[in-house]
Amino acid sequence: MTASRKPQIALTSKAAPFAIRAERASDVAMREALLDACFGETRHQRTCQRLRDGRAPAAGLALAAVREGKLVGTVRLWHVSAGGRPALVLGPLAVDPACRELGIGAALMHQALAAARARGHAAVILLGDAPYYARFGFTAEKTGELSLPGAFERDRLLGLEFTEGALDGAWGMVVPTGKPLPKARAVRAVKAPLAVPHAA
Repeated sequence: MTASRKPQIALTSKAAPFAIRAERASDVAMREALLDACFGETRHQRTCQRLRDGRAPAAGLALAAVREGKLVGTVRLWHVSAGGRPALVLGPLAVDPACRELGIGAALMHQALAAARARGHAAVILLGDAPYYARFGFTAEKTGELSLPGAFERDRLLGLEFTEGALDGAWGMVVPTGKPLPKARAVRAVKAPLAVPHAA
């Protein structure tokens, strides 16, 4: 007697799942190519890049979305002082343009914010589209007195508190406080080759 077999169901590439995991060293080339595709070769000149240059992302807060063996999304968070208040800055958030209908950006945001909260961080700031990031709890309510090291649009500087009052009275320049990269790696990062709204 032959055992009956369940029919094979072919998944269309649109239906293929994606996974979110910690970023790996082997992701660097694909991540850089994805960021170039999303932000262009001038992305290293963006204001928020000055908060990341020569610094390592916060521990456990560099995530990658992978689909069919390809990196299709990335998000990182970085240690900063937000006018004297310890915080994280989120960005860049990028999703492969061919995969923007799959919810990858939202999934990366939810996982990154949950991980930041679980690690005891008090607040996150970012530079991005307020209508998009409002769904995750970001507002401009407590960022009005903060500045960035370069040009930026005031209504795009947003904050989210995990600890109530973490950004109360925050005033002044947002400056990087993360662990410096070893010099050789920092030089390589600067010389690297140059829908969802993205956090810069």
